[in-house]
Amino acid sequence: MPVLPIVLMINLGIGWTSVIAPYKSGKPHKLKPQVIIDLLNRHNVTRLVASPYFVKRVAETIVEQKRNTPTLTKVFTGGAPVFPKEANLYKQAFPEALVEIVYGSTESEPISSINAPEFTRTNDWSVAQLGGLPVGIPYHGTAVKIIRISNEPITCNSAEALNALEQPPLQIGEIIVSGKHVLREYINNEEALLRNKIFIGDECWHRTGDSGFFDASGQLLLTGRCATLIEHNGLLIATFIVENELQLLDEVEMATILKINDKMVAIVEFKSAASNNELFVQKLKTKLPFLDKLRQIRRMPRDPRHHSKIEYGKLREALGKQ
Repeated sequence: MPVLPIVLMINLGIGWTSVIAPYKSGKPHKLKPQVIIDLLNRHNVTRLVASPYFVKRVAETIVEQKRNTPTLTKVFTGGAPVFPKEANLYKQAFPEALVEIVYGSTESEPISSINAPEFTRTNDWSVAQLGGLPVGIPYHGTAVKIIRISNEPITCNSAEALNALEQPPLQIGEIIVSGKHVLREYINNEEALLRNKIFIGDECWHRTGDSGFFDASGQLLLTGRCATLIEHNGLLIATFIVENELQLLDEVEMATILKINDKMVAIVEFKSAASNNELFVQKLKTKLPFLDKLRQIRRMPRDPRHHSKIEYGKLREALGKQ
């Protein structure tokens, strides 16, 4: 069951039978997990490829209704962050299946991946303690570097010049990738080419716009989009990591943090209106001692394709209208 259209095209190309889910990514709230589970079982589906939002909704229903999907052997998800809490849910819902969390970008897919059992070992160490979200070892054939973060186009005349931009181990920087599967150009868009690509001879490096670092074992860890990193009182705060910590609170459906008028503001979508109380505020201050203010939002703006990532520009607009 390929819920992502490009995967359906690949399946058609290689002759795999595909079950098309009755799901419109533009109307994610209309997803009916029970119908999806029925289809998975009726057609003996062995693989599910879908966004984290889709997999989460299906997994929640399986656990809540004590259902199962006995023929499902592999689940692939990606396109948006998956945190340990969700990976644990996937393990519980699909105990017999290999659940693979894939990291990549539109221009370079995949970059790396990590399976749910390996990923949930981060329960021993929170994402905040690790300093980032583990996404596995880069795939063979994919070269990955961590370079200094810059808003400007980057031009390098040699490999040595590019190496000079690399960050020291464990230091956050922009993730760039190279390999045969990396997109080399855009149609009629020289600006995107200049902003997102670094060419050294015939070699093309793609700037993902994601920030992260390598740990001592060579595993890649994400710290969110470069543009969402916040400098505050001499610290570099990754909203990505803060979002994971907030998601661990039972009252939270989705949350993030923004710097507004030099104040650190937590924006929270609660699971219920009753969740916003003094006890929650105390828990929030314990997790985020640098916090200045809490604001509640009825529904967090999400990306239209995967419905899993926060749209920060739209969020700022929504807060301005409240």
